[in-house]
Amino acid sequence: MSNHHMKKHFPIEAFKHKVIMDPNIAHENWKIIEHAIHQIYNHNANAVACEVIYRHAYNMVLQNFGEKLYSGLVATMTSHLKEMATSIEGTQEQIKTRLSNTLLDLICRERVGEDVNGELIRNITKMLMDLGSSVYEQEFETPFLQVSAEFYRAESQKLLESCDCGDYLKTVERCLDEEMDRVCEYLDPSTEKKITDVVEKEMIANYTLRLIHMENSGLLNMLRDDKYEDLCRMYNLFCRVSDGFYKIFEVMILHVRKSFKELITQLERSDDPSEFVQRLLDEQDKYEKIINLAFNNDKLFQYALYCSFEVFTDF
Repeated sequence: MSNHHMKKHFPIEAFKHKVIMDPNIAHENWKIIEHAIHQIYNHNANAVACEVIYRHAYNMVLQNFGEKLYSGLVATMTSHLKEMATSIEGTQEQIKTRLSNTLLDLICRERVGEDVNGELIRNITKMLMDLGSSVYEQEFETPFLQVSAEFYRAESQKLLESCDCGDYLKTVERCLDEEMDRVCEYLDPSTEKKITDVVEKEMIANYTLRLIHMENSGLLNMLRDDKYEDLCRMYNLFCRVSDGFYKIFEVMILHVRKSFKELITQLERSDDPSEFVQRLLDEQDKYEKIINLAFNNDKLFQYALYCSFEVFTDF
């Protein structure tokens, strides 16, 4: 091929004058981007043109102002997060107090017979447990137990002034059942023993002797009238508290011995010993039946009754 037909190449040299963005322009670009970010944070994204943000950011990177862009973004985001944290911290105590008070109010209303949203309570207590057992205990359980103690303390005082022993014990039994149902429905299982301990202390442990010796309806009246259901309820409830069992035991055994002693005294004035023997056997049968039907056939009661019977029959 001849030189005449050869193509000529014209080399294009690189642009030797390097274009550098004016720092003031870079600063203006950043201010535009920063303003747009604040608009987004303020939920006003419709006022932001994404293409404009992209163009200004691209130009800053292209002109070696990427570090300025990055540090500006970090500073802006950090400032926003700090503002959010301050806002949350400022309202946290108020929210915690309202949440706790709302839960306690709902439970209190349910205790006096109102219908409440159990599912709502369950969801809230579950949320607290999901945040950690310490959160559940601090924000709900501790104030719940305190308020419950106050409620049952006041409730027991009202009942003692208006009920006989049998009705009082029925109410205590119902309260315990309701609290256990409440735990099953919407509280954490770990709360069950704590709340039943509160009910037992405020309604039983604080009044064991007063209930046992309640005039016309206490333990001795129950024994004399063979009130098996009331005796069973007293036995089961008192066994839940410290020394409750032994207080029933002491009073009953003293009563049994007194009854046997009275029979012995009558024997001394009786002309028919066979009648005395039959009455003594009837008395033994009476208390054996009480122990069997009301006191869960308790071995300690059985032994004490046997010993008492032996002592007086030997006499």
